[in-house]
Amino acid sequence: MDQSLKPLDVAYSGAFGAERQRVLRNTYALLALSMIPTVLGAWLGVAMNFSLFAANPMIGFVAFMAIAFGFFYGIEKFKDSGVGVLLLLGFTFFMGLMLSRLIGAVLGFSNGVQLISFAFGGTALVFVGMATLASTMKRDISSMGKWLFMGVIVLLLAGVANIWLQLPALMLTVAAMSVVIFSAFMLYDLKRIIDGGETNYVSATLAIYLDVYNVFQSLLSILGFVGGDRD
Repeated sequence: MDQSLKPLDVAYSGAFGAERQRVLRNTYALLALSMIPTVLGAWLGVAMNFSLFAANPMIGFVAFMAIAFGFFYGIEKFKDSGVGVLLLLGFTFFMGLMLSRLIGAVLGFSNGVQLISFAFGGTALVFVGMATLASTMKRDISSMGKWLFMGVIVLLLAGVANIWLQLPALMLTVAAMSVVIFSAFMLYDLKRIIDGGETNYVSATLAIYLDVYNVFQSLLSILGFVGGDRD
């Protein structure tokens, strides 16, 4: 190799690494900011007794998917501008509203606040663990993506089936699988940013937000089912 090219290689590598760190920092900052509208949405939803699924669960599910994918489209379309950030924050507010029914049910337990704290703490531990692992892991895990996506499809189908079946055992199974799959997705998405596979912090934040949201929701569902105390 021409020795004169080495300084250029070092400079390129340094610039590439700095760009990845910038994307990661911006992603973490926007992820933290996105928690504010999520909490506001959840609080408002609990106060209003909001439920998209109350009248007809299947119609509610279809409406949720339509709204969610509408947000996904808009966020990706405008991800390079401030509009994308605003749409992302609007989406997290909407997801807070969707979470309010579960939070309201858990708050109906005498130990509801404690259960929510446990779910929050568990989610934080998963996030810190996956972030640490992603930053130290040298192995290429890009092939995990297709398997994780298939796992999400299975979860989605099982969840839709349980709208009619209403089986507690199936609900617990889906929730437990969700914790595992979305924890792995969290590792996958963080590793993509660190490896330079994702260069837009808005898209990166959306992916990691969904991972964190689903881990928290699933943990809270499990804790509410097995640890809820009505006394």
